[in-house]
Amino acid sequence: MDAFGSLLDGFGTALTPMSLLWAAIGVLLGTAIGVLPGIGPAMAVALLLPVTYGLDPTGAFIMFAGIYYGAMFGGSTTSILLNTPGESAAVVAAMEGHPMATSGRGAQALAAAAIGHFTGGMIGTLLLVALAPTIADLAVDFGAPDFFAIMVLAFIAVTSVLGASRIRGLASLLIGLAIGLVGLDQMTGQQRLTFGSLQLADGIDVVVVAVGLFAIGEALWVAAHLRRTTAEAIPVGRPWLGRADLRRTWKPWLRGPLIGFPFGAVPAGGAEIPTFLSYVTEKRLSKHPDEWGRGAIEGVAGPESAASASAAGTLGTMLTLGLPTTAVAAVMLAAFQQYGIQPGPLLFQHEPDLVWGLIASLFIGMVLLLALNLPLAPLWARLLRIPRQYLYAGILFFAAVGAYAVGGEVIDLVILLVIGLVGFGMRRYGLPVLPAVIGVILGPNAEQQLRRALQISDGSLSGLVSTPFAVTVYVIILLIVLWPLLRRLPLPRRRTG
Repeated sequence: MDAFGSLLDGFGTALTPMSLLWAAIGVLLGTAIGVLPGIGPAMAVALLLPVTYGLDPTGAFIMFAGIYYGAMFGGSTTSILLNTPGESAAVVAAMEGHPMATSGRGAQALAAAAIGHFTGGMIGTLLLVALAPTIADLAVDFGAPDFFAIMVLAFIAVTSVLGASRIRGLASLLIGLAIGLVGLDQMTGQQRLTFGSLQLADGIDVVVVAVGLFAIGEALWVAAHLRRTTAEAIPVGRPWLGRADLRRTWKPWLRGPLIGFPFGAVPAGGAEIPTFLSYVTEKRLSKHPDEWGRGAIEGVAGPESAASASAAGTLGTMLTLGLPTTAVAAVMLAAFQQYGIQPGPLLFQHEPDLVWGLIASLFIGMVLLLALNLPLAPLWARLLRIPRQYLYAGILFFAAVGAYAVGGEVIDLVILLVIGLVGFGMRRYGLPVLPAVIGVILGPNAEQQLRRALQISDGSLSGLVSTPFAVTVYVIILLIVLWPLLRRLPLPRRRTG
């Protein structure tokens, strides 16, 4: 009851007029940006991060939460209407949602997606309320070896799951770790990778890195492949669901969070895996197998519910352990650090008003998302008709303004362009962006925890496995690394005769 009592206090913060205003602005901006093709929640949060510098931390993170969920909803809108996912978690929604739209049932597909986001978000946030304080209490007793093991797990998991190969995931991670090394050594004060530049002595700001890799890299990639064609939006109509649709969707809405929340809480690549698993599950359980591939509404309802619940799981891990499991969480972690706040086990003790106000705002954001976006679906469809050359020119402008606002130095714009070119090269050669961002965020902290663990053990490597929790995590890491090899081993044949 203590957690739910704290949640009631959080509603006292989240229901103030200014908090409601920031939540509504976040939902609207997130949806508007998420609707645009190729711009997911991570880029939306990264682009709007500098805008919030004048806000108090609570208002800023309430707005970020609205942007996060709004962008996820917007991504499913463009996925359903134009078969162009606004972000990776909405890819599965296109498999059944777009056939529904082309057959004149786009209204029902949008409604199933919107209510799925609402249901999954509500259930996922309830699980967050119930589990987060317990996880934080347990994590208070973690030492340097435990935190380093968790970060190594995040590095290994994110490089193993994402991208076309593990080698490319590892290469992306190494790029991020190298960028994270730029600046002064925290313990010795020695300059690293600064090339004698005093401007680089403080390191490269994480916001500049995030905006460069996501926004600039994506804009350059799109510009290199731009075709002078514009897609016509499909008429949406008024979203609604009949009784037959409700009978087919209510179970997928409830099953989605059971798949989405656990996957969101672990470093497994975000909502891509749970949405696909939800799709496969609903297809196997469906009583209408002949409709799959031609517009089965369960294939929209379940995955969208799972995607929204995975977002709650992602926030839970970030708040309790300071561990970003998705690109959005990595950018939000950078935002916390900009305010001098370090997410982790002590956050619930040191910043209870902010944490519980943020969690309470998730419930409010869900209601606003459903109330605002169902009537506005036709408007979002019209946004899709903006020519891409104008769209991405605007993105480059806002990215440059945002990066300059971070430190007010021209060098930040140069760094932004260089990192943007790095992001372009990563897309060119198939390197996933998320491992690089997580390397920049967690790399310095992992180095610090590694040094602490070695200092405690007088330089002995046994200090890294000095706790049962650390040993357990390294066993999990070993299984992740060896699993592809174990799967290739031939099974023993049974003797017949």
